[in-house]
Amino acid sequence: MEFKGQQPIYLQIAELICSQILEGTYAEDDRLPSVREYATQVEVNVNTLVRSYDWLSQQGIIYNRRGLGYYVSPGAVGCISSQRRRYFFDHTLPEVFTVMQSLGIGTDEVMRAHDQFLHNRQTADGPT
Repeated sequence: MEFKGQQPIYLQIAELICSQILEGTYAEDDRLPSVREYATQVEVNVNTLVRSYDWLSQQGIIYNRRGLGYYVSPGAVGCISSQRRRYFFDHTLPEVFTVMQSLGIGTDEVMRAHDQFLHNRQTADGPT
């Protein structure tokens, strides 16, 4: 895994695991790879992975079955979605609005781009 930015590595790994849960790689009550297995996969120190799992556990996204490992919590998808939506509305969207304002981009242009995006995506996915 290639790490980037100023966000701590353990949080980047936690975000990766959250994305994998949202994508369905891990379902509710699925067992996650052991700390050692996952550390090997993402090429980090075991202690870094422990911090990732601890953080996810504190967020209610995973839980530990003593002696058996870590599992995806029931409701993890909703929890992750809620956290990411909150971040989007509190941080990402204000940044987008600032850029839009500085470039003179109106909401009508954004809506047209959004409609085009959906059209292109639908065309690429084929008929449903």
